[in-house]
Amino acid sequence: MPTQEIEYKLRLEENAAGRLVPTIANGRVQVPYMGVGQYKPAGRKAAPPIRSAADYPQNGDKRVPDLETALRCCGLRDGMVISSHHHLRDGDRVALMALQAAAQLGVKELMWFPSASFPSQVGAIQLMENSTIHHIEGSMNGPLGDYCTQGKMRGMGVLRSHGGRWQAVQDGEVHIDVAVIAAPTADAFGNTDGSHGKSACGSLGFALADSIYADHVIVVTDNLVPFPCVPWQIQGNNVDYVVQVDSIGDSSKIVSGTTQITRSPDRLLIGEYVARFIRAAGIMRTGFSFQAGSGGIALAFVDHLKRLMKQDGVKARFVRGGSTKYLVEFLEEGLTDYILDGQTFDLDAVKSIASDARHVVTSPFTSYNYHGKGNFASMVDVVVLGATEVDVNFNGNVVTHSDGRLLHGIGGWQNCLAAGCTILAVPSFRDRIPVVVDQVTTLAGPGELIDVVVTERGIAINPRRQDLIGAIKDSGLPVRPIQDIKAEVERICGGKPTAPRRCDHAVAIVKWVDGTVLDTIWKISSST
Repeated sequence: MPTQEIEYKLRLEENAAGRLVPTIANGRVQVPYMGVGQYKPAGRKAAPPIRSAADYPQNGDKRVPDLETALRCCGLRDGMVISSHHHLRDGDRVALMALQAAAQLGVKELMWFPSASFPSQVGAIQLMENSTIHHIEGSMNGPLGDYCTQGKMRGMGVLRSHGGRWQAVQDGEVHIDVAVIAAPTADAFGNTDGSHGKSACGSLGFALADSIYADHVIVVTDNLVPFPCVPWQIQGNNVDYVVQVDSIGDSSKIVSGTTQITRSPDRLLIGEYVARFIRAAGIMRTGFSFQAGSGGIALAFVDHLKRLMKQDGVKARFVRGGSTKYLVEFLEEGLTDYILDGQTFDLDAVKSIASDARHVVTSPFTSYNYHGKGNFASMVDVVVLGATEVDVNFNGNVVTHSDGRLLHGIGGWQNCLAAGCTILAVPSFRDRIPVVVDQVTTLAGPGELIDVVVTERGIAINPRRQDLIGAIKDSGLPVRPIQDIKAEVERICGGKPTAPRRCDHAVAIVKWVDGTVLDTIWKISSST
């Protein structure tokens, strides 16, 4: 595996978005972003090795005493790829448990491939310091992202959307040697369910690709039940070993500050504007579909939308999740036929997914994978998302702040831009730093796919969407050019954000949904 110093000598190339990106990352050739819909994949999907049932216990009992034993049986060795998922979010204990077990075995230079990482896994920094982990390819929230931005990670971080992660695995861009799956309920054969048990977290969709494509799969559970575990979301036929532990995590920490409705008057107003816009634009009609992010503003929008739908007698055909109690209320009150759930964001939603057949578990394959025969994302009428920055060309940033620090993951944000109408609902400034800027610090989503920006100071509609502009012209909503909103906010905040002091030192890349490289994240100068 190439060292960081070698990486930085590699050639940079300007992509179709005008961003300089490396043509090699972590020893793999990269394709620069070509534009929306321009890159066409070729070849066949990846596949794990063929196994024989004769090599597994005939009584179906795949249990081993601990994770160290399981990793040893999987043949874990230096330089391999180990994966984990984040359905328990900041309450997860299994990912770090597995990485620490690898350290106990003396394994070095691993690539950790999480569907996302959280502050609870800050112990991974020590494992990078002692060379157990070489680098992380996955969303890095909080301290791990900051560690990467400081240039301390020896390899290059690679940020992918949820759909992009599935694409990378199925296309063979990332080959998972050992997948470790946290299972709220499992049987000894390896059948796994996320919706029951003391650590129930709902959907296990992000772990599905790992279970299908990894060479070896370990299930870790704190609720072992007799065969068969029903329902199962992960099939035991894809599992090598089962480990029983006291606790896989704290499911109450699925809920975080980003999955609770805002109390800010300004942000509540943004949520109201979004709901009114959707009604005025004619999107809110019987049989429509929508998706909202897990941020406080998006949840406020859901609350306002529910009132408007009741007033107008409108019922949705389906809503897309990340599910929350607010979406569950839609289902229980007859405002939607189905929830199509990719990730379960609070315990009310966990309870719903366990008991209501209309609350359907999905995976990134059905929801988001761009290298498939279609996906749900393009079938959603309207999606409401957050962002850390948006610029005057409607480009969006969701991974770094204006200071250039990597503190957030992409999640399904990029994939959701395929909806019929994409709305970014954002405050016009945070901590007196403008959110609407001349150019985003990091490009996470191209402006041609972002249709509307809603702030407390007005609504900006992308000029590409003349249909939306015409639809709401008599609505009374405060529609303004995005440049006017930016100018007003700069007057309030006393000017533009200070540009980050970046070193000529690439620390991570941002992939687009098709696997091409959209942008580069640079090391931040310590004097910033």
